Amino acid sequence: MSALELFASLSGCHWINGELQAGTSPSNYDVLDPATEQRIGELCDATREEVNQAIGIANQAQKRWNRTNALHRAEAMHEIAAEIRRQRPLFAEMLTREIGKTYKESFDEASWSATAVDYYAELGRHEIGRVAGPVVDGQFNFSLKEPLGVVVLILPFNYPLCLLCWQAAAALVAGNAVIIKPSELTSLTTLQFVQAFAGLGQGLVQVLTGGAEVGQQLVRHADTHMVAFTGGIETGRSIARECAGMYKRTLIETSGNDPFIVMPSAPIDIAARGAAFGAYLNCGQVCASSERFYVHEAVYDAFVERLIHHARCIRVGNGLDKVDMGPLASQGQRERYERILHRAIEQGARVGTGGGRPRGLDKGWFADATVLTDIAATMDIMHDESFGPVAPICKVASLDEALALSNDSRYGLGSTIYTTNLEESMRATHELEAGMVWVNAPLLDNDAGPFGGRKQSGMGRQLGAEGLDNFRHSKFVMMDPAASAQDFWWFPFRDEDAFPGQR
Repeated sequence: MSALELFASLSGCHWINGELQAGTSPSNYDVLDPATEQRIGELCDATREEVNQAIGIANQAQKRWNRTNALHRAEAMHEIAAEIRRQRPLFAEMLTREIGKTYKESFDEASWSATAVDYYAELGRHEIGRVAGPVVDGQFNFSLKEPLGVVVLILPFNYPLCLLCWQAAAALVAGNAVIIKPSELTSLTTLQFVQAFAGLGQGLVQVLTGGAEVGQQLVRHADTHMVAFTGGIETGRSIARECAGMYKRTLIETSGNDPFIVMPSAPIDIAARGAAFGAYLNCGQVCASSERFYVHEAVYDAFVERLIHHARCIRVGNGLDKVDMGPLASQGQRERYERILHRAIEQGARVGTGGGRPRGLDKGWFADATVLTDIAATMDIMHDESFGPVAPICKVASLDEALALSNDSRYGLGSTIYTTNLEESMRATHELEAGMVWVNAPLLDNDAGPFGGRKQSGMGRQLGAEGLDNFRHSKFVMMDPAASAQDFWWFPFRDEDAFPGQR
């Protein structure tokens, strides 16, 4: 079946109890290819009855899954990773048609999804607790790691498969069930992708499509036990408040506005190529995109010249063609981005290159790869997430100034510095207020290392051992095998331990 035929068969469905189930809601959304604006399918909102059905099934499936041993779980997860790899061409084509990113970027995302599943397959059986030295002779003290129950994943459109696997793989190997509420912009591909998990058994991984109301029902339901959310600050804040009132665990990653520092010792052309990748990957729709550039005055002109050159070399077009950058994900996303861009120009930014829409692409939500110069640190674009293909460049006089401006933000997701000076590298590593620092290597991930931010960029971490522990309870056990009397502190208290003075 072709990708377009699959879109038709998935339209209006949810993935419940191991099968596609036609939705019953009359509320439907058209799904449009962002490169052509052609309709490729439709979605429907999950009803309250469908939400309750999926949650009930998930709780039963979780109990069954939690009784399976860690080796079985690991083997089952490795089979999922292998299935994802086998279907990468299909997943990549579907994702490109639904969200617009280039086929290579979509194929890479499917590959990263598989590596995350493989990583957690092994990490999940590495340890489920530890032994502690006892505080009483003859006792045995140990901790256990146990699942939370049913985990809700509310996912964004920009990396829907990768983030699904970062979170679902960790949750599953910990013994949880998962219910996914994908972005309305990537639901059809998600419905196809999640079928790779079918071998785990019915009801363990489910997908409910729809808008914000569906997410709210999942968050507020008494029988869901954790919410992992990736998206905007205001929605993240609302979810955090809801879950706090229920003492429900959360993992929240919201927005970013990552700084990119260039110092005189950096190889300028390499730094400019890294900057172009950091700014324009996935049309700038990356939470950890390089969004504000602080370039030392000694190399500012040379860096601007090279970045403009590399930006002009980026091929823009349909992601199924031989291009480097596809469209923005939707008409609404392009309109939001263009408002931010035009505001920067109103405030005095000069367009070095780009600044508009590519010629010859009359259909689709395309935008130029843009470089802005004459940027003041106080401009709105340096404090708001642009989430589009723009690189605003601010001149600085020193590393101290670059670090201070980098940290002058409500965000703290990632940060990049280009320098070959070891002292500058170490200062940036320690002084940048961010969850991740890339020194001469922008936007890399490592399944074994934690991904996440500080400040208003979120709470908690994905990937690494930290990412697994998000989805587990800790239980401490103190055991006396002999069931002996503990007279050193039991009743009756000894007279000699009473207060020795006068009352």
